[in-house]
Amino acid sequence: MKLCFLVEELYRHDGMPLDVVRQLTSWGHQVDVVRPGGSLLRISEEVRAGTHDAWVLKTVSGGPGLTLLEAAAAVGLTTVNDARSIRAVRDKVLTSVIARQHGLPVPVTYSAPRAALFADIPDELFPLVVKPADGSSGRGVRLVADPGQLAETEQADEGQLIAQPYVANPGSDLKVYCLAGEFHATVRRSPLHPDAPVDERAVPLPAEVAAAAAKVGAVFGLDLYGIDVVLGPDGPVIVDINDFPSFRQVPDAAARLAGAVLELARSGGGVRTGALGPAPRIPAQPLISYGRPQPHPVADSGPGAGMAAAVPEGVQI
Repeated sequence: MKLCFLVEELYRHDGMPLDVVRQLTSWGHQVDVVRPGGSLLRISEEVRAGTHDAWVLKTVSGGPGLTLLEAAAAVGLTTVNDARSIRAVRDKVLTSVIARQHGLPVPVTYSAPRAALFADIPDELFPLVVKPADGSSGRGVRLVADPGQLAETEQADEGQLIAQPYVANPGSDLKVYCLAGEFHATVRRSPLHPDAPVDERAVPLPAEVAAAAAKVGAVFGLDLYGIDVVLGPDGPVIVDINDFPSFRQVPDAAARLAGAVLELARSGGGVRTGALGPAPRIPAQPLISYGRPQPHPVADSGPGAGMAAAVPEGVQI
């Protein structure tokens, strides 16, 4: 297959998705790596040519890659994830409205252009978690104990913010990853408790959390995504949704993700917004079934194993 990976500058040297590119290439597939924020792009010609079986995006909020992915989708090309789905989870204000409308367990959400304006939120809802509406990777997330602390937490040039009531946790979140219907759970240190002693590891996925994760994919039309869950006193609470996350701690993550991309490229995409898909696959001891039919290694064992893939600097399109 011929694939186009759009890689934003932030992830130019990152193992994810470049390890996936290396895996696909080792299986004999052609992968063009395009840097939307660092290359001269002949957009209309390449998109209209339709020579790629699928376009894949590892983006940042507000990055130029999403516009290019939307251009590919507009002319009928397969994209991973669906471009409209990425927009819906990149804007956390929009995400919260869609999620609550469909009964997903997310906190009540407030929005304001400055943190000090959250002082009008009822006192009984404090402490609050405040973060940028377009944030990712824990950037700008802070815990505010009471209204009097809001002004001192303000930061310059953050843009629109959201605030949600804090859900008590032991210093860790449950991170759930979905790869085209296959689910994995890991324990991750909460960005609100950076000094908490947490053993970050893969863990069994509770059925209630699996059901919520599957519903997220169905509601938003996502195929490759992650959710951050806090196991609160009233059950699991979804505190964040991410398209194309790191898939950290997932066994054989690069090979699994490469296989999922191939599956989605061949099928023209996976789930569609508004219709629940099949029950999530939760392998106890996952096996790799993608790529070439014969067994193959998923990572080098010699010098340089585990390092980011060496890929072209960018395809001029």
